[in-house]
Amino acid sequence: MNPVSVQPRKARLVVVGNGMAGIRAVEELLKMAPDLYEITIFGDEPHPNYNRILLTPVLAGEMALEETILNPLDWYAEHGITLHTGSRVAMIDRVKRRVVTEDGRVAPYDRLLLATGAAAAIAPIPGNDLPGVVSYRDMADVAALIRDSGLGGEAVVIGGGLLGLEVAHGLRARGMGVTVVHRRAWPLDKQLDARGGALLQRAMEARGVRFLLGKESAAVLGDTRVRGLRFTDGGEIPTDVLVMTIGIKPRIELAQAAGLQCETGILVNDTLQTYDPRIYAVGECVQHRGQTYGLVAPLFEQAKVAANHLAEYGRMRYQGSVTSTKLKVTGIELFSAGDFMGGDHCEEVTLLDGGQGVYKKVILRENRVVGGLLYGDTGIGPWLFQLMRDGTDVSAFRDTLVFGETHLGDSGHAGESQAARLADGAEICGCNGVSKGSIVKAIREQGLFTLEEVRKCTKASASCGSCTGLVEQLLASTLGGFYDSTPKKKALCGCTDLSHQEVRDAILEEKLLSVRQAFAYLDWRHPGGCATCRPAVNYYIRTAWPAEGVDDAQSRFINERAHANIQRDGTYSVVPRIYGGVTSPAELKRIAEVAERHHVPMVKFTGGQRLDLLGVKKEDLPRIWAELDMPSGHAYGKALRTVKSCVGTEFCRFGVQDSTRLAIELERGLERMWAPHKVKLAASGCPRNCAESTIKDFGVIGVDSGWELYVGGNGGMKVRAADLLCKVKTHEEVLEVAKAFLQMYREDAQYLERTAPWVERVGLDSIKAVVVNDLESRRQLAARMDFALSQEKDPWAEAISGRLDIHAAPLRRIPA
Repeated sequence: MNPVSVQPRKARLVVVGNGMAGIRAVEELLKMAPDLYEITIFGDEPHPNYNRILLTPVLAGEMALEETILNPLDWYAEHGITLHTGSRVAMIDRVKRRVVTEDGRVAPYDRLLLATGAAAAIAPIPGNDLPGVVSYRDMADVAALIRDSGLGGEAVVIGGGLLGLEVAHGLRARGMGVTVVHRRAWPLDKQLDARGGALLQRAMEARGVRFLLGKESAAVLGDTRVRGLRFTDGGEIPTDVLVMTIGIKPRIELAQAAGLQCETGILVNDTLQTYDPRIYAVGECVQHRGQTYGLVAPLFEQAKVAANHLAEYGRMRYQGSVTSTKLKVTGIELFSAGDFMGGDHCEEVTLLDGGQGVYKKVILRENRVVGGLLYGDTGIGPWLFQLMRDGTDVSAFRDTLVFGETHLGDSGHAGESQAARLADGAEICGCNGVSKGSIVKAIREQGLFTLEEVRKCTKASASCGSCTGLVEQLLASTLGGFYDSTPKKKALCGCTDLSHQEVRDAILEEKLLSVRQAFAYLDWRHPGGCATCRPAVNYYIRTAWPAEGVDDAQSRFINERAHANIQRDGTYSVVPRIYGGVTSPAELKRIAEVAERHHVPMVKFTGGQRLDLLGVKKEDLPRIWAELDMPSGHAYGKALRTVKSCVGTEFCRFGVQDSTRLAIELERGLERMWAPHKVKLAASGCPRNCAESTIKDFGVIGVDSGWELYVGGNGGMKVRAADLLCKVKTHEEVLEVAKAFLQMYREDAQYLERTAPWVERVGLDSIKAVVVNDLESRRQLAARMDFALSQEKDPWAEAISGRLDIHAAPLRRIPA
């Protein structure tokens, strides 16, 4: 009888922390010893591993959470990893070698990796726990800020560091007024000197962010919610939202409770082991040789060393990190490294071009680079950093140091790219610690031909993206004529390889009339789609086939399903349509009576000259709509919002055209128009432009000879002055051009693309050729708009009559 063979049990590795450092360690471990461990990972957050660097684009509405995911759920499954999301570890039992979670899970370990990260520091001042006081550290904080910014108003950000400036940018993009309060004399004082800080402040003020510098916070004001901030000098500032970004503190409580040695962070040696040799730690929670690190590159260096020892190679040592900081703040590039402030026994080589917003400073000691600061143009950053790390004597070219290697007169590098001239050890991607040599080797050995392939293989430029240009230079210099720099298509989402345009073309050519039909025909990876593709595909179907296409309510966002704007407390706001902002005493009285009868907490005039009833319960919506007996203002939708107007000629002594009547005609003519994104119009009766027509999607300004028509304006964080499209004489022409322009936008723009970036992408001349110069095309576009609008019904009226269920079940979440 043959003995039964028993497979030896794999060693068990438990990872506490599902963030960037912990998962990078697991990725490195899988490369070295893919079958050594049975891996279990616990993460506090309900998401798979995502790129924390991209919080701000999500807050600003420029990206969706799904686009920040670094390791989707499929990745964990493919590698046999057990992932517990939303599961906080409560205890480490070092005697029994197991971890216990708050919800009762128990996971035994042979090796334990702590990657608990850091928490946001909160200023120890009275009132810091009031509702409306938030931190900025993870996606939950972003979700809270998106909810809090929904009402608009004022926000105060305490802390003028990187996180503070990023959240200020995000909240401005959400339409809030923002003031940054900073205790130092200039923003970003840990990365910039006074001159660079002044340039940055000026640039951000031009984007609408205000600054209060040299201010110490003393107390948060408010009873049931934050209403202001008091300073130590007695001054006060009102606010509706208060964000604290004053730093981070390592999360060491779990390790401390387990008896591990901790100071500021969890103490580790050069192998990233704690004082318990079975327990390793990496990331922001770690203290190594007296230092803690918050930048991504050092954390990834730690992850590689820890993985090497977990894989039982035992060859690597972590000896600390020499860091450089390459940042992009609201589109402004910054780089700093080493001792960029200088001081005794140091010399400075500087270049300042205030008009172009460029500032460069290199700090030398005995003709060797010991620090550098670059603002506005950071292209020479990797080269400077390499000079600093190598201790290179720069006396032979110090006069041209701030211009980079291209100005080394006899170097023989003419015509070569900057990246190609760097040493193989030069760091290209600071976020992920990827060198030039690693990228070139991957391109050659892995057969990489595109930027996306390099990102996937090496992670270079996959985080903040500021090194994208250098990576593309390496592709070009390595592949030569085989590199095609033509921009590649971007897939609509992770459920398909098809682009937005390819999906639209298929919907038209194959007459796909429902989301379900489109997903089936186009072989969607996930039959149910995801939160990114469902609304887009639903919109494309309704635009292509307005009479026959099926509008899938469950593919719309919650606001559009409920036909009202959801607020942070779960209530809704109701905005009836008031054409051109013109109302009557009877209408105002009816609105007031409805608000009184239903105890509406707030009634507010909107920026679009309408009234907003805030704080309405979902179950009360149909009753309020019925009692108002007014059309929906579509303030909740990717649709026509408002047509703002001034008084025009009827009362204003400066008016030259009847803008009030035109605004009403435009709003009635475009009512219930769905679009790729929200659309705002305005009509001003004279060039004084009181209705702010030049920052609207479609703006009209009255002049003596008729009307000037402007397109592609935006008044949000990314302010864009509208382009002059054409001049016309009559109201009828204005309406026809407006319909043609907006129908062209509806048919061509990608879902969630505003008119401002669409106009820049398509080009004003292309739009003029169709909408202005080709009268037949203009009429056809306008006719298609009229036909599409004729198929739409007022959703409030539909809900009141019972033909629309606003209480339908929400969209089931399917991982992308």
